[in-house]
Amino acid sequence: MIQTDSTIILTFLLYLVVVLGIGFIAWRRTRNLSDYILGGRSLGSGVAALSAQASDMSGWLLLGLPGYAYLAGFEAGWMLIGLLIGTYLNWRIVAARLRTATEQYGDSLTLPDYFERRFNDHSGVLRIVSAAFILIFFIFYTSAGLVAGGKLFETVFDMPYELAVIIGTVTVVIYTFIGGFLAVSWTDFFQGMLMFLALIIVAVLGLGASGGFTGLSVSMVEQNLHILIPFTDVDGNPLTFIAVISALGWGLGYFGQPHILARFMAIKSAEHVPRARHIAMIWVTIALFAGMMVGLVGIVLVEPPLQSQADSEKVFMVLTTLLLHPVIAGICLAGILAAVMSTADSQLLVASSAISEDFYKGLLKPAKITEEGLLRVGRLAVVGIAIIAMVLALNADNTVLGLVAYAWAGFGAAFGPTIILSLYWKNSNYLGALAGILTGGLTVIIWKQMSGGPGGIFDLYEIVPGVLFSFIAFWSVSVIGGGKEA
Repeated sequence: MIQTDSTIILTFLLYLVVVLGIGFIAWRRTRNLSDYILGGRSLGSGVAALSAQASDMSGWLLLGLPGYAYLAGFEAGWMLIGLLIGTYLNWRIVAARLRTATEQYGDSLTLPDYFERRFNDHSGVLRIVSAAFILIFFIFYTSAGLVAGGKLFETVFDMPYELAVIIGTVTVVIYTFIGGFLAVSWTDFFQGMLMFLALIIVAVLGLGASGGFTGLSVSMVEQNLHILIPFTDVDGNPLTFIAVISALGWGLGYFGQPHILARFMAIKSAEHVPRARHIAMIWVTIALFAGMMVGLVGIVLVEPPLQSQADSEKVFMVLTTLLLHPVIAGICLAGILAAVMSTADSQLLVASSAISEDFYKGLLKPAKITEEGLLRVGRLAVVGIAIIAMVLALNADNTVLGLVAYAWAGFGAAFGPTIILSLYWKNSNYLGALAGILTGGLTVIIWKQMSGGPGGIFDLYEIVPGVLFSFIAFWSVSVIGGGKEA
């Protein structure tokens, strides 16, 4: 157990006060559902960029990635390559077009709303199917953040894991409930900078304590030569083609993540996208390599070694208290809380918008719909979804990386191909979109159940077949359906 003092506790309390203060300010500026869901499409380039990347990386960046690198060594580099390519392409080919398209098609506030208008679906089926997948996978994604928060409080404060998860859930819900998208985006900007600072400090100091790159390499060779070889696993076995494609396949997920795409939809204009892309790429490149370096440094500095995958995800916390003064350690550990909250709040908000905008307004179509009523439904949905995610997170055996991988694959396969084809293929139609979303989402669910069983091809990360089959289904059904422009 990590030993802490009152300085770290005070740092945490100060951080929470600042975050809740931001939520209160945003509450004063939230007047309707558009403000609550997309902040009135008012984000500048810097806020949009850091908010998108902070909500993207979450607690995975400070827990899951260092833990993976700690166990796998340079094998983790394949995942980084996939993530960097996916981030760039998402900003490059999706961001500006989606910002313009969602405004052109009836000022769409959510992805299901956009799909319905883009493909001229009067039945409501496309909206409901999309919203259903959003709810399913966001429950797992939000749970990953709550698991990360539970591990943080459990490790640092010697707090029971279940109580830690509950406290983290309550904190996230309060300011998401109050402030909506503006609160989430502003806090994500602040939290993105804090995560960035924390990773760099721990990575640099850890590298210095290890004797620089030379000392680190020598120490790692003494422990296990294969850790330094990206083409073998830690046991010295050559990486299979399936293993490499699975790691690179993480990059396929970006095009379908609702909480990231919401930032594209909320930026002030398409003209703000290039500058935001440059900011985002600088942030994510440095942050990913720093996160991997934390894991590699931990191989040398952490004693006794962290054995299991669940324990390995605590390597950042262990190094933070080992290397830093309590004041700086408190700031860096608050960075973990920042990472957790930056994604959990975004996911809760998108999921609540699916209930308020897509199920309540789109499906139930109440006779009297007021902005205050929709806002109330959205806020109540935040509480309900958070409770379900919290119950799932109470299982201490869950890992951040495992939960994130499943949700990431689900969104990437269900929505990614449909987003891209909706923006670039004029002859795509409603039937193709429905087939693509259903095929991608169901492939991930079924493939995941098959993995770990027969082995072989089912060891492939489920996002790869999910995206491939979704593209095929979308194209083939659109052509069979006449290929008429929506």
